[in-house]
Amino acid sequence: MIDRRSLMGAGLGLGAAALVPGRAQAAQLGAIGLQLYTIRELFSADPVKTLEAVAKIGYREIEYGGGGYDAMDHAMLRRTQDRLGLKAPSVHIGYDALLGDFDKCVTMAKTLGADTVVLPYMTDEHRTEAGWNAALPNFNRFAEGLKKAGLGFAYHNHDFEFTNKPGGVSLYERLLKGTDPALVKLEIDLYWAIHAGEDAAALIRRLAGLRIYAYHVKDARADGSMTAVGAGRIDFAALFKLNRLAGVKHFYVENDQAPAPYLPDITTSFRTLRALRF
Repeated sequence: MIDRRSLMGAGLGLGAAALVPGRAQAAQLGAIGLQLYTIRELFSADPVKTLEAVAKIGYREIEYGGGGYDAMDHAMLRRTQDRLGLKAPSVHIGYDALLGDFDKCVTMAKTLGADTVVLPYMTDEHRTEAGWNAALPNFNRFAEGLKKAGLGFAYHNHDFEFTNKPGGVSLYERLLKGTDPALVKLEIDLYWAIHAGEDAAALIRRLAGLRIYAYHVKDARADGSMTAVGAGRIDFAALFKLNRLAGVKHFYVENDQAPAPYLPDITTSFRTLRALRF
């Protein structure tokens, strides 16, 4: 369960950030993105129809992840994106795929129009001190190879990176210290960070201007479960005020547990973020 103080704390102490000279008008998000994992069942069954529905809602950015996209016709997906005015700034690609067929991953990302590859998850065998320390050099190597190919690299967190602390040091802290900050960026999943008990505002302040590539945006009910943005208790306006420090350009709606028929859930999130002022 999410600690209520963590949720409330995300919205405290940020008012001064809005009092910037010449900034009388409240800010709002530009392009709003969707992590396609949220609607993976729809996407896997009919990717073209699903992208059409996403664009109709008003999304202008997508992030590929799940739904079998890696085995699809990527040129066809790109043509569909272009027709619908959708951009895919980043794609989620698993650790084993990057390790086993790096060149194929690069080709796929470029075909889809991405400029960044995001490592979305690390399985249990990597979550020990030895396993994590063995993987971190590969993160650096992935990032170096992607840079040579004209692409960026970022890591997407869940909660375990914060809560798993072998030797008293969290996996996330080891990630920050064991990877090159110029190459290994961060896609901060705000829900999962808060779920782990982190002060999201403090995390953003700490990493602002250095490493944050994007946010994953999903809300939390009082019992800690995931829900559409606006149906929960996280104060995203307060967190996004810090964007004047962080400079994040991509805000991807995601709900790992979105209920069928899925489209109403992502519509709620989109409309909430579209109306958000901060």
